[in-house]
Amino acid sequence: MTGAIASFSLLAVAGRAVSADFDTFEIMLYRSGLGVLIVTALLAASGRLVEARPHRLPFHGLRNVIHFTGQNLWFYALTVLPLAQVFALEFTTPLWVILLAPLALGERLTGRGLVAGALGFAGVLIVARPDFGDLHPGIAAAAACAVCFAATSIMTKKLTRTQPVIGILFWLNLLQFVLAAITAGWDGEVPLPTAAHLPWLLLIGVSGLVAHLCLTSALGAAPASVVMPLDFLRLPVIAVVGWAAYGEPLDILVFIGAALILGGNLLTLQRPIPEEAAAGP
Repeated sequence: MTGAIASFSLLAVAGRAVSADFDTFEIMLYRSGLGVLIVTALLAASGRLVEARPHRLPFHGLRNVIHFTGQNLWFYALTVLPLAQVFALEFTTPLWVILLAPLALGERLTGRGLVAGALGFAGVLIVARPDFGDLHPGIAAAAACAVCFAATSIMTKKLTRTQPVIGILFWLNLLQFVLAAITAGWDGEVPLPTAAHLPWLLLIGVSGLVAHLCLTSALGAAPASVVMPLDFLRLPVIAVVGWAAYGEPLDILVFIGAALILGGNLLTLQRPIPEEAAAGP
C-alpha cells in the first residue's frame, strides 16, 4: 500500500505540473501511449500476448469511454481544486458501486448499503460545501469522476468473469490512447513535450500503472477491510503535499467529511467489492 499511496500522490503532482502546457486530452494521450508500450512489453516478455486477444470489444469500448471521461475529469479537477478535496471526493467511488450495482449487476441493495450511501453523501457535502446556485465546476468534475470510476468498476467486474486482468489492462490503455488521439487535437494542435516535460509525462504513465499494480497486489495479500482504510492514508498524505508544495490550507472540514466517507466505505466491506472500485484513476 505504501507504493500505491506514493504512486497516486506522484500522479496528482505530475498531472498538475504539466497542466499549464497540456490539456487533459493531451495528458491522456501521452499517459495511455506509454501504458500501451509498457503493458505490451510485459505481455511479450512473459509470453502472454494471447491474453490480449480481442474479446467483447464493444463492451470494452463502452467501458473505456466512461473511464476516459472520468480520468479527464480527475485531471481537470486537480488543476482547480485543492488536492485533498479532489481525493476526498474520489473516495466516494466504492459507495457509488454499491448504489449502482443493483441496476447493473442485479445485486440487492441492503439497508446497510443505504446507510453507507447516506454517510458518504453527508461527507461529500462537508468536503465540497457546494453552492448549488453557483456550483464550482471543479467540484462537479471531481464528483462526476467518482461516478465514472464506479461504473467502470462494475463493468470491470463483468469482464473479469471471462478475461484475464492483464488483457483488460491492455485494452484499457490501447482504447484510451485511441480516444485521446481523437480528442487531443480538438484545438487544432497537439504540443510535443520538451525535455522539461518528459520526466513529468513519464512519471504520469509509470505511476498510474504502478499504483493499480500495488493496490491490486495489496488486495490479493490482505483483506479489503485492512487495505481500504490504509488506502485512505492517501488523503492526509496528499493534503500535506498540497500544503508543502502549493501552500494549500490544511482544511479540517475536508478530514471530517473524509472520515464520514470512510465510515460509509467500511460499511460496504460487509459485502464483496470489485477490486477496481478503490483503484481511482
